[in-house]
Amino acid sequence: MTMDMMKGAMSSSEMPMDGMDPMMMQECLEALSACMQACVMCADADAAEGMGRCASMCSNCADVCDAMMRMMLRTRGWDMAVMMSMMQATATTARACSAECMMHAEMSEHCRMCAMACDQLVTTMEKMSGMMRDAMPMG
Repeated sequence: MTMDMMKGAMSSSEMPMDGMDPMMMQECLEALSACMQACVMCADADAAEGMGRCASMCSNCADVCDAMMRMMLRTRGWDMAVMMSMMQATATTARACSAECMMHAEMSEHCRMCAMACDQLVTTMEKMSGMMRDAMPMG
């Protein structure tokens, strides 16, 4: 999915939740896309270098990012509990991928770049989760 397509989806008058900041959603989608792309590139390079565990972690992270992005782009039917759980799972997966890639970052540029993208995604997911918690009605 291109950034223009994501921006078009997010500029819709039908936002998934009242009170959600469209700019925060856009930031989140961009971080997901960047992380997914970095993980795919890293997984491919790792596989060629015989780093199976890192390749698997990166592939898993790319898949989770893709699923999270698709869920966020559905403008109807968000279930807050499901979205919060998925965001937590995405952040947990990105943290694990970053930790694995950081073990190779000094000798592998693609691992360093992947770890950075994962770390950025974790930060963005945590920020988005906080905004969603704040937007939840009390009671």
